[in-house]
Amino acid sequence: MLASIILFPFQQYLSLYVGFVFFILLILALDLGVFHRHAHEVSLREAAGWSVVWVTLAILFNIGFYFFALHALGTDPRLQGLAGFDPAHAARQSALEFFTGFVVEKSLAVDNIFIFVVVFQFFAIPAKYQHRILFYGILGALVFRILFIALGSVLLKIGWVSLFFGGLLILTGLKILLSPDKPIDPSKNPLVRLLQRILPVTPHLEGGRFLVRTGNRWHVTPLMVALIFIELCDIVFAVDSVPAIFALTREPLIVFTSNVFAILGLRSLYFLLAGVIDQFHYLKYGLGLVLMFVGLKLSWLNEAFGGKFPITWSLGIIIGLVGGSVACSLLWPSSGANRK
Repeated sequence: MLASIILFPFQQYLSLYVGFVFFILLILALDLGVFHRHAHEVSLREAAGWSVVWVTLAILFNIGFYFFALHALGTDPRLQGLAGFDPAHAARQSALEFFTGFVVEKSLAVDNIFIFVVVFQFFAIPAKYQHRILFYGILGALVFRILFIALGSVLLKIGWVSLFFGGLLILTGLKILLSPDKPIDPSKNPLVRLLQRILPVTPHLEGGRFLVRTGNRWHVTPLMVALIFIELCDIVFAVDSVPAIFALTREPLIVFTSNVFAILGLRSLYFLLAGVIDQFHYLKYGLGLVLMFVGLKLSWLNEAFGGKFPITWSLGIIIGLVGGSVACSLLWPSSGANRK
């Protein structure tokens, strides 16, 4: 009974959603308008500093969310008098679910970094313009994630949908484990070919501009093509990542906020890891096993454990899989070619 209750229904906590979105927009405005107003190459030190900032913001939000949940759930008339309901326990569970979701989304986002590296190399995007592309790419990703999460919160109420997405995650995890590494070639991607066919593209960059007017016609620059390709790739990744976090929690508020914080730190994580990402050659196995685990959780384990698999076990398993794959990569470096 308790496992089926949505603790933070959208209608009741609409002001919290609005406030959170306003806060995120404010942060993004400060990011692009103040801290990164001038195009420049992001140094390793700057990327590390921003990575710490984004993770710290997520932790501080989670602490604040815990105290908010403790008060809100303790005074919610829907929940008062419910047999077996403990506001303190529910608040701790909610905070753990946020943190676990953040870890999962952050881990799965590492695969995006491989895409970013290849796309920027293919379109010859200078380092000083990469932050600009990623900023707008992540802004678009937030919009699409909101749509996916809203859709998921409705669809996953249907029993067979959980089985379908659980099976999809398991198959995706198996594919990651069993498929050999293949270099990504954007020139062979049908979406890139279609874009270059229907959009007039300039043969070279026009500074940091996405659009230029030549004669009486607007043209897109390679920056815009790279941005569109990155957006389309994120939509594909969202098909896995959104169901993965719904396997950990059915609370749309937790899914939304943890997704947003994970995505916000993706740019700094890219600049921090872009040069060494190919050294974590066992990471794909850890991510594949994570997807298989959350697929099992979504399709079977939650029901087997009375509606919700223990979140502390989930957190331990996920950290163990990701951390173990990173540790193996460092202990046994690859002797083959770097992943491109």
